Amino acid sequence: MAYTKLNRRFTPSARVEELSSDTAHYRLIILAGKADEYRLAQIDDYTQIQSRRLFPHRVGLTLSLSARTSSPCLPGTWGFGLWNDPFGLSIGFGGKPFRLPALPNAVWFFGASKQNHLSFSDKPANGFLAQSFRSPRFHPLLIPAGLALPFSSQWTRRLLGKVIAEDGTALDVPSTQERAAYAMMRGRHVSTQHEEAVSVDPTQWHKYRLEWSLNRVSFEVDEARVLESSVSPNPPLGLVIWIDNQYAAFTPKGKIGFGVLANPEPAWLEIKGLEAS
Repeated sequence: MAYTKLNRRFTPSARVEELSSDTAHYRLIILAGKADEYRLAQIDDYTQIQSRRLFPHRVGLTLSLSARTSSPCLPGTWGFGLWNDPFGLSIGFGGKPFRLPALPNAVWFFGASKQNHLSFSDKPANGFLAQSFRSPRFHPLLIPAGLALPFSSQWTRRLLGKVIAEDGTALDVPSTQERAAYAMMRGRHVSTQHEEAVSVDPTQWHKYRLEWSLNRVSFEVDEARVLESSVSPNPPLGLVIWIDNQYAAFTPKGKIGFGVLANPEPAWLEIKGLEAS
């Protein structure tokens, strides 16, 4: 089915433009600005829902759309897919429902600038990714993890890595020629392990598709499969499409960082042909 009714959310320095209601064609824009305020443009289908247990999507869903971005290196994060809004980000948007933080469940195409480090294992932590997370509602290890956070965030990260299952692959893998030229400049031998990897330029129109089933998720770009994984998120989830200037990092060394980034030029994400079945 085609999406026709979506919630639009944006901060004062951002906007959501509906270019065509018939084809679910939107442009999400954050305006140029300094690193002095949070800028977000988002469309979703869960904003008005009070409880995560009532989010609209269960397993057995296929989601597809076409998308492009204004730059291959956007500040902050952007993407499209399904998640459980784990950080309670509905807070502060005009009296929308309050939800307590939770562990992440998500399946999405995700873009993150280099300041981000959003992995609890050895999976890709920034760049343009196909990514999935599966977490329980509660796990006994969360108690020692919470108690340890002020004293050893590195140990906390290891504990969370045992609780949160994740999988992902980079979609902005450089071509063999680009990697060879880069390695030659530094006098190194280039590895060919990513020879067959798909390299996606997000500034060009591409058709993205994800399938979410009970024990499997699958990601496609232009009808080519880029990732298939058994890390299937726990339902229910909500649809989210967004761009913002925020970063968050929880590095393997235990360093925690978060904040907002400057974007000297306006940045945007454009999508069309959004369908779910």
